[in-house]
Amino acid sequence: MTEHIQVSGKGFAYQVTIGPGLLQQPQQFAGLQAADGVLIVSNDVVAELYLATLQQSLQTAGIDCHACIVPDGEQHKTIATWQSIVDHLVRMQANRKTVVMALGGGVVGDMAGFAAASYMRGIRVVQLPTTLLAQVDAAIGGKTGVNLPSGKNLVGAFHQPSMVVMDSDTLHTLPEREYRAGLAEVVKYAMIMDAGFFAWLEQHADALLQRHAQSLTAMIGTCVRHKAEVVAADTLEQGRRALLNYGHTFAHALESQTAYTHWLHGEAVAIGMHLAASFSHQAGDINAEVVNRQLQLLLRFGFDLSLPAGLQAEALANAMLLDKKADQRGITLVLPRAIGAAVISPDHDCASLVKHFQYHLQAAPRQGADVNAECSQPDPSHAPPQHSSNQEDENHDH
Repeated sequence: MTEHIQVSGKGFAYQVTIGPGLLQQPQQFAGLQAADGVLIVSNDVVAELYLATLQQSLQTAGIDCHACIVPDGEQHKTIATWQSIVDHLVRMQANRKTVVMALGGGVVGDMAGFAAASYMRGIRVVQLPTTLLAQVDAAIGGKTGVNLPSGKNLVGAFHQPSMVVMDSDTLHTLPEREYRAGLAEVVKYAMIMDAGFFAWLEQHADALLQRHAQSLTAMIGTCVRHKAEVVAADTLEQGRRALLNYGHTFAHALESQTAYTHWLHGEAVAIGMHLAASFSHQAGDINAEVVNRQLQLLLRFGFDLSLPAGLQAEALANAMLLDKKADQRGITLVLPRAIGAAVISPDHDCASLVKHFQYHLQAAPRQGADVNAECSQPDPSHAPPQHSSNQEDENHDH
């Protein structure tokens, strides 16, 4: 079954196509026949699995294509890697009719999108996400960029894709740890805007962990529709779209303080959502049930919500000051008010965040012990399964 979802806003409109086997269907790319060449950007892991299939489809559709393979992993989401993509465009004499195709997860999508946004002040990009995280979130909405040593996504641009093609079959080759990491972004949508979807996730958690095809399609489609609605209303993140950063401000600080090598992005987001809910609870804005329902679902999806030894509360809080949503008045957080509802909460001072980090660093709960003594202990029957022991997959985009 193939699903089509329209994403539109001021000055842009494109279609998201979701379904199995789409990379093998040349007709999906017929709209690119007028392009002056295509540059496929992928990483060395994804390219081995899907590059030949995509190239064959493009060639069958009569489209000339080149490939640029970049290193795999968040630690390579840098200006140097972005420049290597741009240099490849120069070598192939790309012009404003050339199209960049991003074949991979969020790292590839962000870097390829930023290269397309900046080359000749903007050429078309097509997003072909192959990870769950990218399919439910990163490939939609036009955010592109690279990391700096001092912070995540500090250099980038808004650049909407001209189309998004999500081949759900690519999720079957996704390592277990990478797949579970993508579920954090799914929980995010439910927490901030859809209590019914949250309950559905609780009911269908086992089927989703088993990657049941019908459940996957329903889950991805729901997330894409929510993202499309928010992007249409607030394309440049000047208001409501900031809600999509739930958990991310904490997560970005954690990632930057561990050089983007300790967690997959979704794993850091899961911890960030746990920290955000705990922060709201300690402020008296939500009750223990909200914290624990989110906690139990994250545990069920296999997340370890502990903070590693060696992190410093002051350094983490200072890293949050570099977040794009911080200003001279303080740090802006997205905080839950109920299951399915969140608010954009500005002007939090560094001292309160230092105290919050100190609490969690001292508690150091392995696999998500409760946020404080007022919350009931999590049900031990919901203890998470172990992460994959295949360390080479730790930072893979796919």
